[in-house]
Amino acid sequence: MQTIDLDILRLEDGHRILDLGCGRGRHTHAAYFHRRCHSVGLDLGLEDVLTTQSGFLENPDLEPQTGHPRRYDLMVGDALSLPFPDNYFDRLICSEVLEHIPDYGGALAEIWRITKPGGRIGISVPHRWPEQICWLLSRDYYDTPGGHVRIFKRGVLRQDIENMGFKYLTRRHTHGLHSPYWWLKCAVGVDNNDHVLVRGYRRLLEAEILHNPKALRLLSRLADPLMGKSLVMYFDKPEDA
Repeated sequence: MQTIDLDILRLEDGHRILDLGCGRGRHTHAAYFHRRCHSVGLDLGLEDVLTTQSGFLENPDLEPQTGHPRRYDLMVGDALSLPFPDNYFDRLICSEVLEHIPDYGGALAEIWRITKPGGRIGISVPHRWPEQICWLLSRDYYDTPGGHVRIFKRGVLRQDIENMGFKYLTRRHTHGLHSPYWWLKCAVGVDNNDHVLVRGYRRLLEAEILHNPKALRLLSRLADPLMGKSLVMYFDKPEDA
């Protein structure tokens, strides 16, 4: 399940891209196979980094190594103190991460520091009003170790990123069919994965992700702008930064 659109990000062969807060590696893997690039995944949790590694080991690159080399690196690290030099990455993804970080301004400063002039970033956070419903239905949804610490207002987050020096490009909402799933989980218990309604809705989402049938594509297009679970924004770092 990709939240950041790699075509909007304009990922190209030869680019170095960071998936900051990579989790289990969905964007790290996607970038690696999308272009012949250097895909770097970093997360605070070792278990997630090891899961990302297993995804590469189970799905090796079988294409001949022609042109730009395809490479990946994985590491454990802190978004407030990234182990990279200034102006290092051509592209950067930070998807569903900032809502977990109390000092998210510090993370934005690090994102600015390591992005090359002329680089492009994709940032996603939970969309405000679907997220508010989750918070109202269940404290366990957000009030856990490493859980969500804030609900972002779109205009405030955009202004904070622009204040770093980034130039705003565009935004969209995505994963519209996922919002009702999380409302349902919050209503019956976020850990109650065996509830018949949760299991049934999960199968629908798995069908959307794995097979993407026409009917679900249409439903998703209708639902995304109305109740997309994620707000995604794209920014450029000016060439003269």
